[in-house]
Amino acid sequence: MIVVAGDALVDLIVRPDGSIEAVPGGGPYNTARAVGRLGLPVAWVGGLSSDRFGRELEAGLAGAGVDLTLAQRTDLPTTLALAEIGADGAASYRFYAEGTAAPRVLPGPLADGLPVGTQAVHAGTLGFVLEPMATTLEATVAALHGDALLMVDPNCRPSITRDPAAFRARMARVLARADVVKVSTDDLAFLVPGESGAAAIAWLRDLGPRAVLVTDGAEPVRVLVGGAEHLVPAPRAEVVDTIGAGDTFGGAFLACLVQGGGGRHAAGDPEAVLRAARFAVGASAVVCQRAGADPPTLAELGGWPVA
Repeated sequence: MIVVAGDALVDLIVRPDGSIEAVPGGGPYNTARAVGRLGLPVAWVGGLSSDRFGRELEAGLAGAGVDLTLAQRTDLPTTLALAEIGADGAASYRFYAEGTAAPRVLPGPLADGLPVGTQAVHAGTLGFVLEPMATTLEATVAALHGDALLMVDPNCRPSITRDPAAFRARMARVLARADVVKVSTDDLAFLVPGESGAAAIAWLRDLGPRAVLVTDGAEPVRVLVGGAEHLVPAPRAEVVDTIGAGDTFGGAFLACLVQGGGGRHAAGDPEAVLRAARFAVGASAVVCQRAGADPPTLAELGGWPVA
């Protein structure tokens, strides 16, 4: 079982021609669906509204085979994100989160811990920003049993992070437990402001993760594992938009890493990590060729890579 924790919301996508489309989204939501579409058991921890958007989000998770036992439901309206698509297909976001469903994740339903058999946990994005969800998820991460692999994707959103210093302090605590960290160059610039990229990566590695994945748009993914750095180039793709590409990368990476039974030790195995990274860039490229976050199935990717 992989557990994905964090936000689910609706992206109001504003395309270059001015058209607007409402699309289910949120980093952890997309990640959970990416894992589910690859056929692995996956559960989602997050808040869902009873409104129409909330029902669509729930249907999207269920349709991908995601277990919703740990979802927390509320009558608060669904959280919204305005996603403006530039000419290069990249999205910039503005959030409407106050008094909405995504942050409403309380510790009570998680008092007994995560499901028995939880092998890995993925958490990030607004999950460590919006309260009370952020406090709840930090406590959940801190209570993970010793064999559970933790992957963190900060997926920083400066426009909604009201207290950057507190957020950075929280991320330092969470990242100290992480086995795998996926960050973009933009994330690093926000987490370690005023420092060079190399200094930011050194700061992150000093916290102790076994593997660090650094993404930078269409540039090769930098994979730091086993004391060495490797480059994993992305396949050529005609980009429609990049929505969900990073989330799909993270979900596909984690799914590939653990699908053969790999636990925390796999995060320190260079061969396993690089195999998962190559699989993940392929999955991410597929999403870039589609409108919105539409993760591929395992069949579309040709099955799991051979060890």
